[in-house]
Formats: sequence, C-alpha cells, structure tokens
Amino acid sequence: MEIVYVYVKKRSEFGKQCNFTDRMAELHIDIPPNPELAEQFMERNPVDTGIQCSTSMSEHEANTERFEMETRGVNHVEGGWPKDVNPLELEQTIRFRKKVEKDENYINTIMQLGLIMEHCVKQNNAIDIYQEYFDDEDAVEVTEEAPSAKTINVFRDPQEIKRSATHLSWHPDGNRKLAVAYSCLNFQRAPEGMSHDSYIWDLESPNRPETVLKPSSPLVTLEYNPKDSHILLGGCYNGQIACWDTRKGSLVAELSTIEFSHRDPVYGTIWLQSKTGTECFSASTDGQVMWWDIRKLSEPTEVVIMDITRKEQLENALGAISLEFESTLPTKFMVGTEQGMVISCNRKAKTQAEKIVCTFPGHHGPVYALQRNPFYPKNFLTVGDWTARIWSEESRESSIMWTKYHMAYLSDGAWSPVRPAVFFTTKMDGTLDIWDFVFKQCDPALSLKVCDEALFCLRVQDNGGLIACGSQLGTTTLLEVSQGLCNLQRNEKNTASSIFERETRREKILEARHREMRLKEKGKAEGREEEPREEEVSINLEELVAKAEEEFFNVIYSEMKRKETEALKKPTEVRASV
Repeated sequence: MEIVYVYVKKRSEFGKQCNFTDRMAELHIDIPPNPELAEQFMERNPVDTGIQCSTSMSEHEANTERFEMETRGVNHVEGGWPKDVNPLELEQTIRFRKKVEKDENYINTIMQLGLIMEHCVKQNNAIDIYQEYFDDEDAVEVTEEAPSAKTINVFRDPQEIKRSATHLSWHPDGNRKLAVAYSCLNFQRAPEGMSHDSYIWDLESPNRPETVLKPSSPLVTLEYNPKDSHILLGGCYNGQIACWDTRKGSLVAELSTIEFSHRDPVYGTIWLQSKTGTECFSASTDGQVMWWDIRKLSEPTEVVIMDITRKEQLENALGAISLEFESTLPTKFMVGTEQGMVISCNRKAKTQAEKIVCTFPGHHGPVYALQRNPFYPKNFLTVGDWTARIWSEESRESSIMWTKYHMAYLSDGAWSPVRPAVFFTTKMDGTLDIWDFVFKQCDPALSLKVCDEALFCLRVQDNGGLIACGSQLGTTTLLEVSQGLCNLQRNEKNTASSIFERETRREKILEARHREMRLKEKGKAEGREEEPREEEVSINLEELVAKAEEEFFNVIYSEMKRKETEALKKPTEVRASV
C-alpha cells in the first residue's frame, strides 16, 4: 500500500525561495598531512568494498490461514426407469436396455454426443516427452548411492490417553490413505477412559484424521478390502470381527456375534481372493482360525483348530499370532503361533486333522510376522524373539537363512514388494532395519532410529518407496527410502533365486546327516541289554549337572587369573619401555 501525505500549506508560507547561482570555488580549510599519522597507516591489498547503488529493500514473512480440505461422500440413487420396469429386477432392466439400444434415435444421439465428447477430450490431449513407456522391459542399473531413508510425515494419536498403533493398512487405490488400528495389548492394564477409536489418515494432512472408526472394542488389526476400497475389516480385542463401509459413516456396518467369535484378541485378519470380494479369515490366540463372509457375520462359515496332535481339542490348540495367505496358492495358508511354531495348512482337506499339513520349528517366542516372498512364494519370512528367519517349504527342520541375534526384541517384519532380496524389520528399541542379503548378509544395509519408544508394526507401500511404522505411544512415522531400495536391480531375481536354492540344498544335506546320526543312536540304544533304572538316571543326571557346574566355574576362575596376571605385567612393561 502506497503512503501519501498531502500538504495543505500555501507556498508563500514555506519561507524564502532558494535561488542558486554560479560562482568560483573557495577554499575554506586546509589540513596538512601529519607524518606521525602516516607512519601508523597500514596499507591493505587488495581492498574489497561493497557498494550498493540500488534502493534498500526488506523481506518479511507472514503465516496465512491454512486452507483445509474435507472429503465427503455422496450417495447416488439410480433413476430414469419407466413405471412398468422394476429397477430391482435384473431381467426387466436387461430387457429394457436391449430394447432401447436397438432404437435408431438412441444410436444417432450416442454418435453425436460421442463426437462432441471426443472433441472436448482432445482439447486436453498432451504428450509427456519424459514418460518411460518400456520401463518394465529391462531392470534398472545397479545404483551406487548408499542406502538411505528420510521421514516424510508423522501421524500422532489425537487422544490424550495414548495407545499403541497395533496394525497398519495402505489404501488399495493409489496408497493415498493409511488406516491405523489403536489398542492396548497389556492384559487388564488398559487405562480408565481409554478411547476405542481408530483412524484413517490422509497422507497430505497429518494434523487431523480423515475418518474416525468407532468399534465396540479396541481394534488390534485393520485391513482394507483390495477389491473395494470403501470396505475395511477389523479384528477387535474382545474377539469380534467388525466391518466398516466408509460411505456409510464411522459406525460399524457388520459385527460378528460374541458367542460365535474368538475368545481372545484377534491378532490376524486377511481378505481372501474370491469372486465376490467378501470372504476373509481371522486368527486368535484361542487356537482357532475362522472363515467369514462379511455379508453375513453372524457366524463363521468354517473353523479350523490349530491342534498339531490332530485330536481337534481346543485346550491343546496353539495360539495364532500371525497369518499368511498367497492368492497364487488359494488352498494353502500359514499360521504363526504364540509358541514360536509355524503351521502350514490346507483348507481343501476333507477332515480337520488333514488340514494341518506340516509344522516348522520357528522361534523361541511368538511369531509376530509371517509373509511369503512376493517373487518366490515357497520361501517365507518369519520374525520373532531376537531374529528374523527365511524358510523354504522344502526344508522343514530348520530355516535356510537367519539374521544375527539382536539385543532388542523384534516386533514385526515384511518383504519389499519390488525387490526379492530386501526385507524390513522393526525392534523394541525404536529401530527400523532394512536388510539386503544380496548386498550384505551379516548386518542390515541400513539401520534407522525412528523414535525413542518401541516400534510395534510396519507396512510397506505397494511400490516399495514408502514405509509406515507404528509405535507404542500411537505415533505412526512415514519414511521414504532411496531409489536403490525400491528399484529392481539388474539380475537381482536370478541372484536371489540362486541364493535361496543354494541355502536350501545346504540345509537338506545337513538334515540328512542329522537323520543318519539319529538312526545310529537309536540303533545303539536298541542294542543295549537293559535300560538304566530311573534312580540310576536321576543319579547320573545329578552327577552330570555337578560336573558341568564345576567345569563352568573352573573356566571362570582361570579367566580371572589370566586377566590378573595381564594387569600385573602391564606396569613392568611400561617401566621397561621408559
């Protein structure tokens, strides 16, 4: 805004007018040079002096009001049918459409409207000269840049009483949204007044959730329907299965009855690859895996009890923590149990006992993550206790690859959807590890300290570029990885395949040797005349324990003496060197 001041005084009142004339120059004062000051003068070469000839300007910043966007749904109602046609009857609507499509006026009108619409579409027709049309033909060159990742956004639980982010799910259409389930998994330690709400976040607006989901019990899992992005499936802490339709609001659309639901929290929910897109299955630590149809959630369509003794008794069942289902193997599914074992099942078996095909002795604690490799489904990843392990279905006694034992407990893991040799793990110390076993097998390729509290879950975007991590205090951190970690490297598929096959062969050889050794020991045991009595066995066990303790303490004492002698030698060596 220009500032203007108007003078209202007359010109004659300003004073006498100045008149300028030309005259010769006059010397008013002459200061002779001082030799003493000249001696103190110090010359500097070169001399840089900044001269600003333009007008002085200043820059100011101001925070304007932020423009907030809000998404709302609109329900459209079908109309335009004649009175004699019932729009709910499929046969009547098809018959009426065929009749109209044969009308000449209808065909002429469509042709004219088509030309007008084509003309309008071509107005915005532009060519992207930088678009890569054949980027899927050849793999990208191996990049030499170091693996890196940066934080893009942080979504914090808006509730005052903080809860853990227990599960994450990406929006299937463009991955523009992220659904987060919040719950307190400490048994009977949920704070009083804790909210049950879970949220759907828009990646571009982290200050406020886009949609609030209001379940009857806190959600442990939450999954988007891959065929219908408006439908979400949730597993509740009280064992119920809930379904939402975001077009209908925040309240539950379908809810399973308590008497036919799980008895423990639902730790795993997965959508099945079906024609209707309404089938799913769930797992809980009560030892049951249930199949559901969201159109009728009153009771499950099928139940499998995780009893490896095949007696179908619920009290002997192993608690299920994680689930895995691959659409290319529609009859198979895998369950990670609370006891550290992985169970492979066949859904199409005739009897309940035959549905449990085989088991894998996985971890010392619960199997928190279980996922097949997206490029090689016979190889799968498990995360539990202090390690992450890679298995092959051909080797059932031990894993073919595994990470070192970490100091912190591992909580979740997932494969990269674009690179067969890359997987991610989260730990209880707030660290995210990115592993690339083609590049390095002993240590992670990149280790990031995401937050100070424990990380509970992670989910990788479909293009492999974004990773979401949920923490114990309900903070969801969005990370973007470098191009080298989300672009397929040259010959990576062949390299990863050869590594899997080599390690599988090695484990098969070791399993065969162990099997031979067990048979030899069994033969020796059968060749003995008498079995030792129970008393003798107990005596022998006591002697062995005492002997082992004695050897253990002898090793400790000898190590202490060695360190004392080294400590005494050091001063003498120093004096000798002086």
